[in-house]
Amino acid sequence: MRTCDQSPPGQLLLAIRQFNNREWYDCHETIEELWLGESGEVRDFLQGVLQIAVALHHWRNGNHGGAVSLLSSGVKYLKRVSDACLWVDVAALIADSDRVRYALEELGKDHMEQLESTIIPMLKTISP
Repeated sequence: MRTCDQSPPGQLLLAIRQFNNREWYDCHETIEELWLGESGEVRDFLQGVLQIAVALHHWRNGNHGGAVSLLSSGVKYLKRVSDACLWVDVAALIADSDRVRYALEELGKDHMEQLESTIIPMLKTISP
């Protein structure tokens, strides 16, 4: 069982690149393989990132309800985790994801494409 204070496995580094390149569906697939074998805090971390990736995929495909819902549930998982996990800045991801969710709620379903691209979350890493 992995813990949050360990270095990230190569598969997570791939998922981080996919997420930051806005390849959210591929990121979801990569993280799902990792998530299945984990438990505890690392599992919650992976579940949260996975849900945020899927939320952003939904946003890009015009699914407002799915995007808002998964941003919210992803953040709930991440709030169970340390501020950093497997070198990822969890606190920043929570803040960035909440900012996107609030903006989408303000824009509504009919204007969600107007979301400022500059507020799209990135997975930021923290050196140990």
